[in-house]
Amino acid sequence: MTSRLPWPTLKRDIVAILRGLTPDDCEAVVAGLIEAGIEAIEIPLNSPDPFRSIEMASLIAPDGVLIGAGTVLDVASVDRLADCGGQLLVSPNVDAAVLTRAGEQGLVTMPGVFTATEALAAARLGATALKFFPASALGPSGIKAIRTILPPDLPVGAVGGVSETDFAHYATAGIRHFGLGSSLYRPGDDAATVKARAQKAVEAWDGIFAT
Repeated sequence: MTSRLPWPTLKRDIVAILRGLTPDDCEAVVAGLIEAGIEAIEIPLNSPDPFRSIEMASLIAPDGVLIGAGTVLDVASVDRLADCGGQLLVSPNVDAAVLTRAGEQGLVTMPGVFTATEALAAARLGATALKFFPASALGPSGIKAIRTILPPDLPVGAVGGVSETDFAHYATAGIRHFGLGSSLYRPGDDAATVKARAQKAVEAWDGIFAT
């Protein structure tokens, strides 16, 4: 099994997914999320000029805030992500070449999985954490069942069809990592709206998981 970079210690294990974010909106939206208490932000690569946005976000993010890319599908994109200051790599699948290169670049990785076979393969390749997607199809019980065969210290997150209203439901299965997409951000949303949604998510997470 490949050595694994650990998931960083965050105040809240929430990844904001900003699919469709433009460079023009990047700084204001990212700043609002950080002010609301979000410490991991993913800009998918099928967004407009994503590497420019990732670089801009990395420059304004304080230490301890993870900025990275989603929908990373090839090794060239791994290198571009590292070159523009990204620290987090999220992918929709388990690609050995992508995960190996990400490990060489020292990136935190969260590949997407749906089955036990995919989850175990990602674990063997040194994934930092797993993104169960679409979580709404598996549900807490499905993720919990697969988790029983995984390394106990491997974080698992629920992504896809999940909002802050679902945190308590997933908590019953021991899940505390979440990726929030359209419940936080839709293309064209202004920064104030996104910040307000993020504050609701933070309050919901704190109410269940904060110790």
